Amino acid sequence: MTRRSVVWCVLLLTGLATLAGAMWGRNQPPVHSPPALKIDSSVASDLQALATETWGAFLTTFEARSDCFGDVRLHASLSLPERATYDPATATVTVRVPATAALLREAMVHEWAHHLDFQCDALDSLRPAFLAAQGFPPGTPWRPAHPAGDAPPGEWASIPAEQFAEATIEAVLGSRQVKTGARLTRQAVRVVADWAAGDDSP
Repeated sequence: MTRRSVVWCVLLLTGLATLAGAMWGRNQPPVHSPPALKIDSSVASDLQALATETWGAFLTTFEARSDCFGDVRLHASLSLPERATYDPATATVTVRVPATAALLREAMVHEWAHHLDFQCDALDSLRPAFLAAQGFPPGTPWRPAHPAGDAPPGEWASIPAEQFAEATIEAVLGSRQVKTGARLTRQAVRVVADWAAGDDSP
């Protein structure tokens, strides 16, 4: 075999290997990075540790749904009127500090549930089953036209989206220690847990 023939064979084999690699890569599922918790400088180290641990539990619960919602930011405030809020425009959860670890943990999970609610289209498959489990008539609005924080006293706890966020606390943490007045059925919590695990059946 001449030198030129050897060179052509090497180039041909290299080209075939490159093509095979490209075809193999095309047939592989895309690598998905799990959503990240982005903690800003307002968050003290003790809250940062609590948030990181709690976010890990949240992601473990919703591992099967982690490709349908993105990163979320955490901010701490000394003057927030409510215990916590979620801004869907910036995907930012703000918590009021100082507070007990139990309150902060549940407040973060509650607001992360709203993050999931606003970002994950697949949640459409959960809503009818959750409404039924909570005893709402079919077609009940998931959230009111006005912000939930502006709801009259006593109305907040009856909003389906808020009840979903409270049920998420139980699905992630196992129970609720902070009393909010939101009534939950066992079936509603089971609906959330099953959906979190990837079950889309009604």
